[in-house]
Amino acid sequence: MADITRRFGWRHLRSAPTAHIRHHKRGTLAHDGQGLSFWYRSLTAALSEVPVDDRELAMAFHARTADFQDVTVQATVTYRISDPAEAANRLDFSVDPDTGSWRGAPLEQIATLLTETAQQHTLDVLARTPLASALVDGVASVRERVATGLAAEPRLPATGIDVVAVRVVAIRPEAEVERALRTPAREQIQQEADRATYERRAVAVERERAIAENELASQIELARREEQLVDQRGTNARREAEEKAAADGVRSEADAARTVRLARAEAEAARETGAARAEAQAAWLRVHAEVDPSTLHALAATRLAENVPRIESLTLSPDVLTGLLAKLGRADGGTGA
Repeated sequence: MADITRRFGWRHLRSAPTAHIRHHKRGTLAHDGQGLSFWYRSLTAALSEVPVDDRELAMAFHARTADFQDVTVQATVTYRISDPAEAANRLDFSVDPDTGSWRGAPLEQIATLLTETAQQHTLDVLARTPLASALVDGVASVRERVATGLAAEPRLPATGIDVVAVRVVAIRPEAEVERALRTPAREQIQQEADRATYERRAVAVERERAIAENELASQIELARREEQLVDQRGTNARREAEEKAAADGVRSEADAARTVRLARAEAEAARETGAARAEAQAAWLRVHAEVDPSTLHALAATRLAENVPRIESLTLSPDVLTGLLAKLGRADGGTGA
C-alpha cells in the first residue's frame, strides 16, 4: 500500500519499488511507473496501485480419484503481474487517494482465477487415476498438468499475469482410507520387527547354549582333572605309606639289632660281673675260712658297729646281762678247751 501524506490540501504519494502506480488527472495519465513519488490533489486524481513482485498463492481443494476416493490436494502457485497497465484495465486496482488502500479486492480475484483453473486441471487428472497411483505418482502428474493448464489459460495473459512456478505439496486421502492404506505397511514393518526380534532371540539362545556347553565342558574337564588329582594323591599317599613302612621296617630292624646287641652286651657284662663277684666272694670266703675265729668276731663286731644305728642310751636288764655272761662264759670255756 502506498504511503500518502497531507499538506495544505495537497496529497503526497510515495510508493514502494515493487508497486506500479498509475495516476490519472482529469482522465489523462499523469504518472505511470514503479517507485514513484509525487504531489496531487485528491479531487482530480484517479490512482491505481498494481503489485509487480512475485506472490505465493497456497491452495487446497478436494478431488475424487477413478475409484471414487476423496483426496485433498495441497499446492502452491507463484505468479507475478507482468503487465500492470493491462491488469489495471481488467481488474480494479484503484486506491483511495486519501488513504492509499484498495477500494476493491483485486488479489482475491486473481487467487480465485488461479485456484479454480488449477483445480479444474487437477480434477481432470485425478478423475482418471486410481487412488494408489495418485498417491504414488499423482504429485508429479498433477504438477505437470496444472503448470501446462495455467500456461495455456487465455485469461491470464489477457489480465497481464504470468505463472512463475507450480508446486504440489501433497495428495492425501481421507483419514480412514489413509489408516487403511497404512495398515499393510505397518503390518509388514511389524512382521520385519518381529522377525528381527525372533532372530535376535534365536541368536541369544544359541549364544547361551554355546556358553552353557562351554561351561559344561569346563566342568567336565575340571572333574577329569580332579579325578586325576585324586588318583595322583592316592598314588602319592600309597607310595609315601610304602616308603614310610619300609623306613619303619628298616628302623625296627635297626632298633631290634641294637637291642639284641645291647642285651648281648648286658648279658656278657652280667656274666663277667657275676663271675667276678663269684670269684671275689669265693676269695672272700677263702680268706675268712683261713682267719682266726676271734678275728672274725672282731670284724663282725666292727661291721656291726658300723651298721648299727646311733644308740643314745642302753638299758641292760639282769636277765639279759645274765644270759650274755653265760654266753661269754661258754665261749671262754670252749676256747680254753
